[in-house]
Amino acid sequence: MRYLLDTHVILWFLNGEKLSHKTAELIVNGENYISVVSLWEIAIKMNIGKYHFDGGFYVFNELVKNNGFDILQIKDEYMERLFLLPFIHRDPFDRLIITTAMVENLTIITADENIQKYDVPWIW
Repeated sequence: MRYLLDTHVILWFLNGEKLSHKTAELIVNGENYISVVSLWEIAIKMNIGKYHFDGGFYVFNELVKNNGFDILQIKDEYMERLFLLPFIHRDPFDRLIITTAMVENLTIITADENIQKYDVPWIW
């Protein structure tokens, strides 16, 4: 199975917290992708003190690479789909994660109930 990890899932996985055994197992055994938007969100939120990761963003980014996550860059198709996406979820980072999953046919691993309201495969 191919998964796109929501931002909080990446943090929880790498911090070793808040994930069920089932969810952690899906990540360990799946083909996993991370949107560059998540890295951008994490860098911003670490900078303003909303997120914390031991060692800061540099260590976080190295762990992302060392765990074999494929990082998806933003494509025009994601933006085109974003323009048509209903405004159920107002978070711009999450909206781009949703359209990335739609275009790339990925299942989002997320606990975010607003993402789960869209017509996109998700699992938690």
